[in-house]
Amino acid sequence: MSRGVNEEKGNRNVPRPNVVLLSLLMATLVAWCGLDAVSVAPNRIVPGQGHAAWDVAGWSGLVIGLVPMLAVLALAWRPDRQRLRWALGLVVAMLAALPAWLALAAAQLVDADLPQARMGVGAGGWVGLFLLLLALIELRTRLSLSRPLGWSLLLVPLVSLVGWLTFGLEPLALRQEFLARRDGFIAAIAEHLLLVGAAVGISLVLGVVLALAMRRWARCRTFGFAVLNFLQTIPSLALFGLLLAPLAWLGAHVEWLAALGVSGIGAAPALLALVGYSLLPMVRNTFVALDEVDPGVIDAARGMGMSRGQVFRQVRLPLAAPVILEGVRITTVQAIGLTAVAALIGAGGLGTFIFQGLGQAAMDMVLLGALPILVMALIADALLGALTELTRQGEAT
Repeated sequence: MSRGVNEEKGNRNVPRPNVVLLSLLMATLVAWCGLDAVSVAPNRIVPGQGHAAWDVAGWSGLVIGLVPMLAVLALAWRPDRQRLRWALGLVVAMLAALPAWLALAAAQLVDADLPQARMGVGAGGWVGLFLLLLALIELRTRLSLSRPLGWSLLLVPLVSLVGWLTFGLEPLALRQEFLARRDGFIAAIAEHLLLVGAAVGISLVLGVVLALAMRRWARCRTFGFAVLNFLQTIPSLALFGLLLAPLAWLGAHVEWLAALGVSGIGAAPALLALVGYSLLPMVRNTFVALDEVDPGVIDAARGMGMSRGQVFRQVRLPLAAPVILEGVRITTVQAIGLTAVAALIGAGGLGTFIFQGLGQAAMDMVLLGALPILVMALIADALLGALTELTRQGEAT
């Protein structure tokens, strides 16, 4: 009887397999072995020919390259904390090794006698990269790493990628697209950041004002949230179209607006649409943050003789700051993505490359616009998430 009880206790102490991590790594293996890892084309016009992973280093090289994945699978089968740390290190190492593998593929598959030849990342490469990033997020969550520490792990593969792009990946199609449009690319990043910064800044100011008004007047709260929820239901392209006619009329009939450059296309309708989409998360987070401050703390502050303004500035606002910053984080990440659509109405930004690439069936140009947007969103999420955590820690102390 005691033996059965001991066996049952022993089985309870054995860690259960991490099904999510196992599934992600198995899917990575299938994608890496079953889909084209890269494609090679003699020039920009001709479609590329797909190559599997074993075309680069042969089956022996493929097996050696799959050893880290198999090791992570073994670690995920009985995942205690120490094994998960080893798995995290292996996933980061695999992400860092991908650019080196691409450089090897370029040296093996691209004909040096064809100066216009280029190599693109195939479906297997992109799917594998995506699944490894999901595995990284899963391990960060399981290990309870802070948001900034989790995202900082990506610095290792990013440094590796930048290094190989600089010195060893000349035939990569994405790199060639960048070199051909370097000046326009830098200008597009500046336009994108300017639109996002202006939209987030304006929505933050308006969000605080509207949240304060909603806390003071119940009717304003009901009407305000109804309008903001309605704005969220309008598709972005439809909202740009709705703003086109009135802004064109205002630009034609109001001189000072025309002097500011307001018209039916360009930055003005894009900025208005972005502010409209940004207001709901900003107002909602600000309203909830201010409204849920402990009434006992407010009463204590008033009992100490603080005025209404002092209570707001020194007590209510600092306590509400983490939730407000969370709204800023959500709004910023959302605005970074939505700004890409603004390129359709002449507002510029990285969306220009996305839509030009779609029109020319040039997927590398699409990636030239899409990948920086993804990186911007990740950086904004990490920085604002770190700021939120620091604010919470300061509030706790």
